[in-house]
Amino acid sequence: MSGHSKWSTIKRKKEKTDAARAAVFTRIGREIQIAIREGGGADPASNFKLRDCIAKAKANNVPNDNIERIIKKAAGGGDGKEYEALTYEGYGPCGVAVIVETLTDNRNRTAGEMRHYFDKFGGNLGNSGCVSFMFKEKGVLVIEREDNDEDTVMEQALEAGAADFQADDDVYEIFTEPEDFTAVREALEGLGYAFVSADVEKVPDTYTAITDEDAAVKMQKLLDMLEENDDVQAVWHNWENAGE
Repeated sequence: MSGHSKWSTIKRKKEKTDAARAAVFTRIGREIQIAIREGGGADPASNFKLRDCIAKAKANNVPNDNIERIIKKAAGGGDGKEYEALTYEGYGPCGVAVIVETLTDNRNRTAGEMRHYFDKFGGNLGNSGCVSFMFKEKGVLVIEREDNDEDTVMEQALEAGAADFQADDDVYEIFTEPEDFTAVREALEGLGYAFVSADVEKVPDTYTAITDEDAAVKMQKLLDMLEENDDVQAVWHNWENAGE
């Protein structure tokens, strides 16, 4: 995990504007709509996909009242649109690998916008599979250090079924197999832990450094444009020291 600062990336995302936070609410609303449609209804007790969405919403500081409203709206059909999950892959400046996950009601619009962003900032959109082989899917739970004892958190995480544990200066990162994510998250929640991030992520095997300042600016602008797009749910990349 050398060169990868999870905490700096989280802080940068959490410090965004009110408009950006509203976009987070919209994205999570779409995920909840899909979870209710595909996961078996609006009751979190019987729908683990919905429980995971709720945990993600809380980690993104979505208030409980908003979560309840989003669930109620989604149970009633959401915004009335049918969303399709599409994934785009490509390269940013200096060969940084980028994966973009979207939920869209218009694949032609979304594809055009993705291609435009990559072209505008010195990258290129590739074919499916062109960079995904560089990533592994893992559950990732991030807990602030604060007063949490490292040995205790590690022991409890591993007992809950975690596959790996990493202690950084500010946070603990807990990794799980994707199929174990919900069980580990719920076990740690039951022990009183709160998460600053909780999601199944695409974690890169290796990282790519950008030493040219202009290229780094372009890479950051590419990520910003992707993350601000209404159709984009998540952006994964292997840029070393991103956000620092």
